Amino acid sequence: MISKPETPDAYVQQLAPERKDAIEKLRQVLKENLPDGYVEEISYGMIGYVIPFSIYPDGYAVKPKVPLPLMNLASQKNHIALYHMAVGVIPGLLDWFQAEYPKHSKTKLDMGKGCIRFKKIDDIPYELIGQLAQKVSVQQWIDTYENAVRRK
Repeated sequence: MISKPETPDAYVQQLAPERKDAIEKLRQVLKENLPDGYVEEISYGMIGYVIPFSIYPDGYAVKPKVPLPLMNLASQKNHIALYHMAVGVIPGLLDWFQAEYPKHSKTKLDMGKGCIRFKKIDDIPYELIGQLAQKVSVQQWIDTYENAVRRK
């Protein structure tokens, strides 16, 4: 990224042409599948999907002036990254995702703690990402966050 974008559209406009289509398609999948209540914004210099202060005024415990994030989408140097804060926190979600991934992609799952990396743009499993987005309602993420994450 050359500069810090102020909107998701501005973020996409700065991308290399080969990344724009994939990021736009991922944005569309996320917007169509995330449960009601999440909003798209720039968060941590990436495209973020957060619970706004109007729903959860406490914000993110690490940075209370930041809305509670669930997912972020970024074009990194060597891959596209999808960060999902709940995937390793909600029981069974990580196991489900790891079991489903081979059914949707020819490539091996490249995943860190909450970060899914896509090095081959043509092998992004959009349908699976949509299913993952559907899995965590706003209230479920708030409850999980308060019970498991914020307590720490």
